[in-house]
Amino acid sequence: MKQYLLSIYQPDGGSPPPEVLDPVLRALATLNAELDAAGVTVFKDGLQPPETATVVRAKGDDILLTDGPYVEGKEHIGGFWIIKAPDLDAALEWAAKAARAVTLPIEVRPLYSEA
Repeated sequence: MKQYLLSIYQPDGGSPPPEVLDPVLRALATLNAELDAAGVTVFKDGLQPPETATVVRAKGDDILLTDGPYVEGKEHIGGFWIIKAPDLDAALEWAAKAARAVTLPIEVRPLYSEA
């Protein structure tokens, strides 16, 4: 089976209020349980906010460290799954379930080693 990265794109800013966030978290827990039960989960996790990032750049022999995200934007990757699926169509079906659960865009990309 091939492996795919499913990334959650979420808007920058604070968390939504509990009446919005709580149903999403319940749907996410249900989706994660379904992924695990189907045996497709390779790895999954959420990410800390983009301001916790450190960007490491090589410039000649020097290494430059910069606080914050690599790119300033209006959205960031908030979490991800690496799943195994027989083909892109199957990965897209899982992504559709994820998009419904978290009500945010999901990007699907095959892993390079699987090409």
